[in-house]
Amino acid sequence: MSSLNQALRAALDARQQLLSELHAQGTDCYRLFHGSQEGAGGLTVDRYGPQLLVQSFHHTLERDALLDLHGHIERELGLPLLLVYNDRSQGNSRIDRRDPVYQPSEAALADLVGHEWGLNYRVRGRHAGQDPLLFLDLRNARGWVKQHSAGKRVLNLFAYTCGVGLSAAAGGASAVCNLDFAEGNLAVGRENGALNPQLAPMEFIQSDYFPAIRQLAGLPVSQRRGHKLPAYPRLEPREFDLVLLDPPAWAKSAFGTVDLLRDYQSLLKPALLSTAEGGVLICCNNLAKVGLDDWREQVLRCAQKIGRPVREWQVLKPADDFPSLDGQPPLKCLILQL
Repeated sequence: MSSLNQALRAALDARQQLLSELHAQGTDCYRLFHGSQEGAGGLTVDRYGPQLLVQSFHHTLERDALLDLHGHIERELGLPLLLVYNDRSQGNSRIDRRDPVYQPSEAALADLVGHEWGLNYRVRGRHAGQDPLLFLDLRNARGWVKQHSAGKRVLNLFAYTCGVGLSAAAGGASAVCNLDFAEGNLAVGRENGALNPQLAPMEFIQSDYFPAIRQLAGLPVSQRRGHKLPAYPRLEPREFDLVLLDPPAWAKSAFGTVDLLRDYQSLLKPALLSTAEGGVLICCNNLAKVGLDDWREQVLRCAQKIGRPVREWQVLKPADDFPSLDGQPPLKCLILQL
């Protein structure tokens, strides 16, 4: 038995109880193999409903190893899965989709539906971006939002495909606003809403984060001297009872820079000011090089400094399909009671 097969078998054995729990709660989207922590760095294996998505980030996976992996998982789960392999180890992998190792079937690349917490989500093995349409490590946060959003006004910042907003709507939120810069992301969010017609409609705002959140927080949208700002949607100040802030690691625009390592405060301050008194802000940081303790203290100091002190806080870790050998997973979520 190869070392990869041994590592895969150990990973599946460790997940048996978790998978039973996930299936019982209406979830068939989860990570089956987290290579960096389970014996094959740079390799991830995820189930998205009827699809098995294998991705390699460091080295190309050989065809025989890929097919062995696929067959082993199908036997373990007792169901057929449509295989998609994305080799992301090459610098041009965003545009190079020649599939020299494995050509997925048309059925595998068709629009599919996966499920999480009983909700329907759009699944695509390939789309304009590289990342899957649902980030699996945020599942526990979406579940928390679903449980705590009844009657709440919810703001989903850096909404991506609006999974958090969908969870809030399913939890009975009185209003859900999804904010993201990319119209393509929000288009998938609208698809997710349409796949769950029993839920109340959500609001979608396409905008750069900085002008949108500053307006919602009642702050001016400033510009650098000598630089004219691009057009942006005009918004009225609003408060929200539950806000989720899940920014990318780094991004730059004419309005500002998202930098989770050096300047989380510039993202955090207006999000805090948009959260109503007595409300909840869930803030996330997905940089592995940022330690939880230092980041938490930075967040608490920032809240105190702007007059929105945190009454209570808790850490929400990813589920056990994202194991961490040192107990410090890259994705860190803080639930702040203001």
